[in-house]
Amino acid sequence: MSLPATGNTHNFLFLSGHAHRALDPNAEKASGGAELQVALLASELVKRGHQVGIAAADDGFKDGVVWQGVKIRRAGRFDTGRLLDTLHALAPVIRIIREERPGFVVVYGWTTWLALLCLLGRFLNFRVVYVCALDSEIDGEFRRANPLRGRLFDWGLRAADGRFAITENQAIMFRRKGMTCHVARLLLQDFGTRQPKSLDLLWVARCHAVKAPHLFLDLVQRIPGVTARMICSRQDQKLHKEIQERAAKISGLEFLDGVPYREIQKHFDAARVFVNTSSDEGVPNTFLHSGLGGTAIVSLLCNPDGMISKFGAGTCAGGNPELLQSAAEELIKNPAALASAAAGARSFVMAWYDNNKNVTAFLKDLPP
Repeated sequence: MSLPATGNTHNFLFLSGHAHRALDPNAEKASGGAELQVALLASELVKRGHQVGIAAADDGFKDGVVWQGVKIRRAGRFDTGRLLDTLHALAPVIRIIREERPGFVVVYGWTTWLALLCLLGRFLNFRVVYVCALDSEIDGEFRRANPLRGRLFDWGLRAADGRFAITENQAIMFRRKGMTCHVARLLLQDFGTRQPKSLDLLWVARCHAVKAPHLFLDLVQRIPGVTARMICSRQDQKLHKEIQERAAKISGLEFLDGVPYREIQKHFDAARVFVNTSSDEGVPNTFLHSGLGGTAIVSLLCNPDGMISKFGAGTCAGGNPELLQSAAEELIKNPAALASAAAGARSFVMAWYDNNKNVTAFLKDLPP
């Protein structure tokens, strides 16, 4: 199979619902963490001379617009997961692939489109590359929660030409299931202002049950005199309304309905402690922003490759909300402990999240 590229450059097409928002200089809507990684990887590949496009969900942009060197194509509403939307989007996705002639089509995170693309790749002459976002995509949890879509997704995992994990632990899980896998850690972009710390606690995530936003509100209510900020972008509309109404009644808490990516780092720069309450994560982009901002981390469950404990960046509570609260309180009240955790957060970003090294790893381990 020959690549439609010259020399050592390739032609990549990413399938991603809203990654383009992180590239659009005028975007007001937020993108998710996996979509942000697509945008960062796409722009880094462009810098190295590769041809890169994103097949994106249609939300009003001009088809073929180029942002940061990445060509954005309108591919319908394939992102909803609804069967009718998938069927309607199939024709535009095929048309885009035929027009752009990618050597590699890259999918980041779980989607039944992975299986469809693996089938299409056999007829349209491209390789499918999958990048894992969440541990639940490998350990069977997603398939148990979504039997039909999970079965299609699992078939796509095994049929993909190349697989990447974002942690060593994920790569081990793949290999135990008999699948080859390489590690390419996350990328980052620093929009920091390095302002003085003026905020005790920060929570940033999309509004979804898996992110457990109520746990953060519980924590804020139980710590007297704390100053806190919650950036909660809409996804689950009903839950978002509940959280917004409850947050309005909590003293010392500021609620923001999402912010554009280019503005997010300043909130981490201002915070002493970042709180993660999610029950399912891979590597949160918020941990990288915390490291850039010298912000300590307290996490309910997420501790990818043991980064929090290995680098002394804060505390992972092992699923215990009481420990989560006591760890946050200790950091707020103990300047020495806070300074040590902040230094640890900076250290893991410097050690693991070098863009040049991680893009090189991705390119080196692409399927032949």
